[in-house]
Amino acid sequence: MTTDDDRPLPGLTERLRLDKWLWAARFYKTRSLAADDIDKGRVQVNEQVAKASRELKAGDVLCVRQGSGQAVVVRTVVVQALSTVRGPAPQAQRLYTETPESTAARAEAAERRRMSSEPADAIEHGRPTKRDRRQLADWDRWSASADE
Repeated sequence: MTTDDDRPLPGLTERLRLDKWLWAARFYKTRSLAADDIDKGRVQVNEQVAKASRELKAGDVLCVRQGSGQAVVVRTVVVQALSTVRGPAPQAQRLYTETPESTAARAEAAERRRMSSEPADAIEHGRPTKRDRRQLADWDRWSASADE
């Protein structure tokens, strides 16, 4: 029985488009999502904003910013290999190595999110009932200037 580490990576090549590599390395579910984030400037290659058609080569350093709001995750990876095939996750992880600083920053951000307060905790009574909504609507109709 062979493990994923023993198998050669399928579809290896010398040069590959950035959007296709991000898709094959499983950073994005589709190539169009990868291209959208590249166009928005969320992906940098060797500390420069890149285009989706930029050709990657082994040794390039990528900085990928994913997520929104407080859940933004910034990953810095070094390209190890280029594959045109989107394989299983263990094979995709062999296409790059994440820098130790990036790994530490992601772990720290995850811990901060875990320790932060839950927004739903501020709601004491849950969502308003039908009666509560009617009462709110009545308050909106009432005005102090109507008494004059």
